[in-house]
Amino acid sequence: MRQKETVTKVIAGDTFETDKRKNPVQLANVEVPEKGRRGAPQAREKLRSLIEGKEVGIETVARGKHGCSVARVYLGRESVNKKMQGG
Repeated sequence: MRQKETVTKVIAGDTFETDKRKNPVQLANVEVPEKGRRGAPQAREKLRSLIEGKEVGIETVARGKHGCSVARVYLGRESVNKKMQGG
């Protein structure tokens, strides 16, 4: 079941914070350059322009390192995960 939450901060091209969680959310099955690598700022900016400040649907599929949620994320009916993979 999807949880509706508002994105408060985009941390990286595959990770963000919401108004309802203490730990970040990581996009499931999305590979973007790690912080400090070429392309990382562009990936972060792309995710920021898509979801920051907006309400998204979060479907948690696993727990990641440090307690973060690994999830499929939706903006309306559109998959944010697919958009970040270029789909």
